[in-house]
Amino acid sequence: MLLCVCGGSCYASPRQALRHQRTMHITNRFAFTSSDSADAISAREALEARYGSAPVEEADVIVALGGDGFLLQTLRETMGSGKKIYGMNRGTIGFLMNEYQLERLEERIAAAVPDTIRPLEMNAVTTSGEVHNALAINEVALWRQSYQTAKIRIAVDDQTRLEELSCDGVMVATPAGSTAYNLSAHGPILPLDAPLLALTPVSPFRPRRWRGALLSNRSTVRFDILEADKRPVNAAADHTEVKAVATVTVRESPSQTATLLFDPSHSWNERILAEQFRY
Repeated sequence: MLLCVCGGSCYASPRQALRHQRTMHITNRFAFTSSDSADAISAREALEARYGSAPVEEADVIVALGGDGFLLQTLRETMGSGKKIYGMNRGTIGFLMNEYQLERLEERIAAAVPDTIRPLEMNAVTTSGEVHNALAINEVALWRQSYQTAKIRIAVDDQTRLEELSCDGVMVATPAGSTAYNLSAHGPILPLDAPLLALTPVSPFRPRRWRGALLSNRSTVRFDILEADKRPVNAAADHTEVKAVATVTVRESPSQTATLLFDPSHSWNERILAEQFRY
């Protein structure tokens, strides 16, 4: 990191020194990564030519270029490393991304607002007894594998809350994932710093009026698949899928974290508010 060691004393006037203090900033080492789309690759090459690029393991900030899916992949790959991730949209929707600009990257990152992401831990046991563990930044989702509805018992912190949910599926979503699959299933949008998880059904048949629940992020949710042989169910932690599950346990990770950087003018909370007032 580079800093002027004069503290502003090398300037001829207090006004020059003040201007120096206002414009002086820490220069971070950036690593640029991109999805395999032509737009993302072109943006990465332009940024590398402009700012240089450090290896990911040596970088202070990883600039991820692509869409939300690529950003989530980057977060999973760097989870627990302490690296900060600054996404710029070169994909389709880019809800988690900042606007792409070639200019003033150092200033934008220096002014960016950090938000801490905690993933979900999924422990899935299959009908044959295999155990699978995976992390999910968006959601852990279960859905029926056949034409028949799934039948699932739901317990929260070892207390059964629904003896039998007949549905196409059900999920536990993080605040970061609340605007993804959860939103399309009519689940609630959660502010990124909310200490909550969204428990949301997909096409519930019985009880027909149950629309889900908001849970503390300290809760542990257990799904037991009823009639698992007749009504098989798959589970997925983001893109990690496990077929024919018997039991799935979900909780927020107590130790794994990742840090996302957002432009102050386009913060996550502002996007959440804007999304809730769309019509």
